[in-house]
Amino acid sequence: MKEISILPLLLLLLPLVALCVERQVYIVYFGEHGGQKAVHEIEEAHHSYLFSVKKTEEEARASLLYSYKNSINGFAATLTPDEASKLSGLEENHVKKGDLLLKAKYGKDVIIGLLDTGVWPESKSFNDEGMGPVPKSWKGICQSGDAFTSSNCNKKLIGARFYLKGYEHYYGRLNRTLDFRSPRDKDGHGTHTSSTAGGRTVPDISALGGFASGTASGGAPLARVAMYKVCWPIPVKGKEGGDTCFVEDMLAAMDDAIGDGVHVLSLSIGTSKPTPYTKDGIAIGALHAVKKNIVVVCSAGNNGPTASTLSNQAPWIITIGASSVDRTFLAPLRLGNGMTIEGQTVTPYELKRKMYPLVYAAQVVNSDVPKTYIAGQCLPGALSPQKAKGKIVLCFRGNGTRVGKGQEVKRAGGIGFILGNSPANGAELAADAHVLPATAVNSENAIKIVRYINRTKNPMASIFPAKTVLYSKPAPFMAAFTSRGPNTISPDILKPDITAPGLNILAAWSEASSPTKLEGDNRVVKYNIISGTSMSCPHVAGAAALLKAVHPSWSSAAIRSALITSAGLTNNMGKPITDASGNTPADPFQFGAGHFRPEKAADPGLVYDASYTDYCLFLCSSGNKTLDPSFKCPTNPPPPNNLNHPSLAIPKLSGAMTVKRTVTNVGGSKSVYFASVKPPLGISVTVYPPILFFNQVGQKKSFTITVEANSELVGANDQKGNQSFLQMRSEMDVGSRASEYVKVDRSSKVDSRTPVPPK
Repeated sequence: MKEISILPLLLLLLPLVALCVERQVYIVYFGEHGGQKAVHEIEEAHHSYLFSVKKTEEEARASLLYSYKNSINGFAATLTPDEASKLSGLEENHVKKGDLLLKAKYGKDVIIGLLDTGVWPESKSFNDEGMGPVPKSWKGICQSGDAFTSSNCNKKLIGARFYLKGYEHYYGRLNRTLDFRSPRDKDGHGTHTSSTAGGRTVPDISALGGFASGTASGGAPLARVAMYKVCWPIPVKGKEGGDTCFVEDMLAAMDDAIGDGVHVLSLSIGTSKPTPYTKDGIAIGALHAVKKNIVVVCSAGNNGPTASTLSNQAPWIITIGASSVDRTFLAPLRLGNGMTIEGQTVTPYELKRKMYPLVYAAQVVNSDVPKTYIAGQCLPGALSPQKAKGKIVLCFRGNGTRVGKGQEVKRAGGIGFILGNSPANGAELAADAHVLPATAVNSENAIKIVRYINRTKNPMASIFPAKTVLYSKPAPFMAAFTSRGPNTISPDILKPDITAPGLNILAAWSEASSPTKLEGDNRVVKYNIISGTSMSCPHVAGAAALLKAVHPSWSSAAIRSALITSAGLTNNMGKPITDASGNTPADPFQFGAGHFRPEKAADPGLVYDASYTDYCLFLCSSGNKTLDPSFKCPTNPPPPNNLNHPSLAIPKLSGAMTVKRTVTNVGGSKSVYFASVKPPLGISVTVYPPILFFNQVGQKKSFTITVEANSELVGANDQKGNQSFLQMRSEMDVGSRASEYVKVDRSSKVDSRTPVPPK
């Protein structure tokens, strides 16, 4: 097997001749070039490192003395000692020997199954070079079909099937101009998610235009991947109209995946609204998977920022929200009055460095635009070519797709496009590969642009070329689109469970698709940047595969527990994670336990385990006895809130409530754990016993949590009649070990919130 070595980001940081007391010349050395990047891509990558420690772009460019571009990979620049220290410290954000990837052997021989739109098997992300034989436990197949045979599978992509009987029963025979009747992906979504979860480490790749250049790797790069194609194009909308996945097809796929022998199932699929378990095919299939100890990871959905919009709410599923990464694609906009506004894009098209007329879309609409069209949103056919030609057009998000709005501006002859966020989108900037020069701005800046246009006789603007910027702050923050709780199906279970990167994510793509999937966009890319909880889900699936490799005896519930109790609540500035919609502190109904931290999840100290029987008892007390008719419910099953889940939600709290939890020691053989409680005003929380002593690994201990509302402010109805929703989350902060003694501080936090009813 070919050994994979992870090279630290900064191997060498050498101070050279001092220019003055404060500034010196440093060489930043990365090693050798792969030989696949263009010169301008190399220079931009080097500029992005400097920009991460400099105050302005101009200062970053002025500080660069040399950019080594042929054989040597590195650059020379003037830096202060503090800047050099910060730049050198960036190494800590990359994989080092001894970390989880090495412990897990990169997920070797763990099998990740994905239900999605198919896979592009020729992608380098599914190269099997150096991989050993397919595990003997694997029982799956490689199903032939359009442009796909068994030879398309290998030792990396070990299985591929497709399911469309439900789809064809509803829509009729598949239109083969829209998709392949095979596991082959014509959309791109399935290739993206599968490479995110288990794609190989691929050097020298980038998105269209050279953005996000570098090395791509899935969460578990030596895991095996199996694709179960269940999602197909909606025929009445065409290729760009999205995909649909039928429950009967998904259940058949999950049934096969269980029989095939997958260890992790990743479903970047969700319903448009919460669905009862008895009618939720994903929940039913996942319950059967968990019975076989398969970890099931699902997307929370993209219906935010409205509350109570979550998909996949069952406690046996790991439900994932979406947050940002510390990388942006800066494309500033300069107005005629000299104001510079931050924007983002990954379009490769550029305007000349000059000013162009600027208009708001509502000012250049056709006279015959349907009344159903919302002015300013650039829906198909809305803009007048006579009014928009040669101008930069500002359009607002809302109805229609982001890239579709840019296409409408291009159709009308616009020379550039500004995508303005609505207040609901807030500070979330989705970077898209638009079909013309473009940039996206947040809601606050979009309003500034409208005001400038309305108050200026001849408004002008210029869009600067985009560039990749690394180590941006703050990160992570919650994406506005991520679906939120409370959990409407099981109010006692906090959902989502955790959040993971889902905004502007780079991964492999289908070469039968385009980066926008728009009709007329004939560009072909091998890797693409897109956003959604579909992208965050496979991040966690990859992490689950690593945990499965490190702890093969752990149950699916133990792996879920480890991911939940180790999640983080702060960003890279040491402050609470914020919500892009409103730019306010986020809460557990958005991020669950917090942002996932796989390294810490590998060593959680304690886990909250649960068995298939525990879930059946939960269903008995929740009125869902029919999910397993063979299970005989007891006369008095334990209440739903006593499910041994690593979090707890308490709706309509009045008086006192006591719940029980049991933890299993997976840390040191002799360990001590202390309960630390920080209840909010009006709430008292008691944990008993307050200290847990463990003498051996695998030992179990139980404790109770009593929560009492001692204020009229808690549990009361607000003026609109909405009931307050009290939520308690048990979070573990794993401390350092001294010999065999472990001291872990466990904090139980209680928050109250009034949910907003769905729109």
